[in-house]
Amino acid sequence: MVFAAPNEALTRAEGVLAADPPPLHASVAHQVIGIWQRDFGDTRLALAHLRRARDLASRADSPEREADVLATLGVALVHSGRTREGLAAFERGVARGTGHTRARVLFRRAYVWWVLGRHKEALEDVRRAIPVLRQADDVIWTARALTLRATVHLALGSVERADADFTAAERLWDTTGQEHDKADAVESRGLAAFRSGDVPAALRLLDEAEERYAKLGTPTFMLTIRRCEVLMAAGLAPEALAEADAATAALDGIGGQSTRRAELLLVAARAARLAGEPRTSLARAALAVRLFAGQRRTWYETHARLVLIEARAATGRGSGRLVADAAAVAERLAAFGAPAAPEASLLAGRIALGLGWTADAERHLAVAARSRHGGPPLARMTGWAAQALRARAAGSARGVLEACRRGLDVLDDHRMTLGASELRARATAQGAELAALAQEASLVSGGPRRLLVWSERWRATVLTAPPTRPPADPALLSGMTAFREIAARAEEARTDGGRPVPALEREQRRLEREIRSRTLHMRGGAPGDGDRFDVGRLLRRLGDGVRLVELAVLDGRVHVLLCGQGRVRRFEAGLLAEAEREAEHVQAGLRRLAHPGAEARLPLVEAAGARLQELLLGPAAAHLGSGPVVVVPPGRLHRVPWALLPALRERVLSVSPSASSWLRARDTAPPPGGRQVLVRGPGLASGGAEVTELAGRYGVRASGAGGVPGAAGAAPGAPGPAGAVPGAPGAGVHPARAAASYARDVSRTTVLEGDAARVPRVLRELDGAASAHIAAHGTFRADSPLFSSLRMADGPLIVHDFERLDRSPYRIILSCCDTARFASVGADELLGLVTALLPLGTAGVVACSAPVNDEAVVPLMLALHKGLDAGLSLAEALRDARAALPDDAVHRATGWAFSAFGAA
Repeated sequence: MVFAAPNEALTRAEGVLAADPPPLHASVAHQVIGIWQRDFGDTRLALAHLRRARDLASRADSPEREADVLATLGVALVHSGRTREGLAAFERGVARGTGHTRARVLFRRAYVWWVLGRHKEALEDVRRAIPVLRQADDVIWTARALTLRATVHLALGSVERADADFTAAERLWDTTGQEHDKADAVESRGLAAFRSGDVPAALRLLDEAEERYAKLGTPTFMLTIRRCEVLMAAGLAPEALAEADAATAALDGIGGQSTRRAELLLVAARAARLAGEPRTSLARAALAVRLFAGQRRTWYETHARLVLIEARAATGRGSGRLVADAAAVAERLAAFGAPAAPEASLLAGRIALGLGWTADAERHLAVAARSRHGGPPLARMTGWAAQALRARAAGSARGVLEACRRGLDVLDDHRMTLGASELRARATAQGAELAALAQEASLVSGGPRRLLVWSERWRATVLTAPPTRPPADPALLSGMTAFREIAARAEEARTDGGRPVPALEREQRRLEREIRSRTLHMRGGAPGDGDRFDVGRLLRRLGDGVRLVELAVLDGRVHVLLCGQGRVRRFEAGLLAEAEREAEHVQAGLRRLAHPGAEARLPLVEAAGARLQELLLGPAAAHLGSGPVVVVPPGRLHRVPWALLPALRERVLSVSPSASSWLRARDTAPPPGGRQVLVRGPGLASGGAEVTELAGRYGVRASGAGGVPGAAGAAPGAPGPAGAVPGAPGAGVHPARAAASYARDVSRTTVLEGDAARVPRVLRELDGAASAHIAAHGTFRADSPLFSSLRMADGPLIVHDFERLDRSPYRIILSCCDTARFASVGADELLGLVTALLPLGTAGVVACSAPVNDEAVVPLMLALHKGLDAGLSLAEALRDARAALPDDAVHRATGWAFSAFGAA
């Protein structure tokens, strides 16, 4: 019962002891309490109860009972770090037990061998136990033994064998009432899914196991360790570190297993290294090494030493001793048959290269490179990284590029199995080194065109394919509705009382976790279709008049790739770190200028814009020509207000996350029907005045009902009887732009405000619209970018909501603060409102990257729409709208803060 209903078993065992039972029954009761304390509580109490159970079994003169207790005691001793005593208890248990009882003892010793990382011994003991357990028709213990054998197979990288054992065990569990064991089986299947490379399935199964454990009221430290492993593989290392540290604190609080503490420290060390915190990694790994050594767990100690060496290398401590240590760890891991062995060889080779020891580096990298041909995706990535470094050391740029291409192809296929856009974005971090190596090789030998191709290869990859649609999951939908309601109540409480309500905020965070968890379970579709970026196609689309400026960063310096007039030219600009600092100064200046009375800061902000131009464009600024400019910045420069740069201030200017996404946006056709949607959210300082004026301009009653065409039936400037449209096809205007203009003039316009501006209604109207203008408070969530939101009447409209659209509006204008802010994640990815819209059919967005003055936004938006009515693109209309604003500091800062994204 202790593994079916643990807490009930504990209560009943305590009841047995209260009735002054005979020694045999008392031994069973103390053993049950010892198991509960061992697995879910204080190991010191566990040892006391189990020793009492052993003594009582001896008094009862029952060798079989004593053998069984000795096995349980042996497990507890090993978990408490007393490995020698634990193994001695097992020796006595095997000697005392016979037949069926001995098989159970052997199973538990096999489990201990697995805990100690001695997999050969574990497989031998479980091999001896399973036939006897089957012959005794012991379903529960046979299922446990099969589950353990599968887990050992996984540790050795034998995924197919593990899967067969897990399947057989699950069939047996279905015939029992062992709920805790069943939860453990689900957890084990999650581990198997992870080892086979299926991250969404692993997360789903581990979450299901956690729900099962929660119903039983039992702690989940092993589950946390496994979940952290999956989170790290998904690019969520900071979350893994936080979870591991929290679990360690909880384990310490109850006096839990020393073995689990060491494993939690190891997983925290790995997470800290991946999260870019090498000193934290160093501290956690050093403590884990000491604990594992004291527990005689050589397998785990060796893995901890690998992380320790990685952390030392990350803190700049490269040395010959470190190369030797990494090589020794690689040899020991290979002897164990551990899948991590190639990582250690790669590390040894990488450190040796840094020291200039090319012969040693080649030896270690050659060993690591063998893993490129088989195994799970990340193991193959390790192999291709080693192969790329070998080629670079040999001076073969062609070899570097081939290895990088093959490695990134592996990661591409893996990434496309992930359905959630967040996971796709974060997974690209695994390919950052390969992308950087390829860019470096291109710079040395391939010229600007090749550098452009490799700059595009791993930039904004989330936009290369539409995200997987969230499932029509009733629990997910009800969770999102509940989240919106709670968030609206919390916002109302803050507005009314000025103070947050802790209970509401806790519930909001809980619902956020639930929504995010369910979206991370989504699987992606088939691997990509192989559509690669084509420089020639880009240059043909740009023609002679348009310039595309792509900024690539190599070794911390900005390289400007200027595309246009049939060629690609490269210019060197400034240091990325200096540009980032200057961009932060500009942001601070724009925030101040959003409030009247800060006019004296205007010259300072303009001067900062000139310095930014020198750092970001350098000599390329003099070669931009006189036509439109498309800027493609790296993710870390997403907050630059590009219109502030002197060379771009008076231009038709648009921004795109990548050249590929600009091409897709330019080729996107507007939807038929030409619907236009105007939305006004609550609480705006200006009252969303531009929506009212625009509704009047388009002949629509601005009411809560919305969607009522006025008497005019069309906007001013509608085509005459002949259907002539200014800038129609044939007049040298882009067909998509002319079509959008025509559709806009003859469309019906829907206005949503007041109670009509509720999320479900807003989403219905936005789906498939030709254009949309949303005036609403925007909130950017750096901690969770897909919960960035626009405030509607019934609560926040979040990025997850937009991802449910079949097709987002062809053009969308977001006239509110912070809507163009993004989280920079992965290798060079952006997560935020704008990047959620671009893969869903939106060809152009106007959004804001800084806080702005609500009152000053109104004339800017009205002027923007005037340009759109005349048939201009978003970038053209925004340029003219800035020029039409009053020439004071507040209005100028407002114009600079807005950017046009895409190509509509």
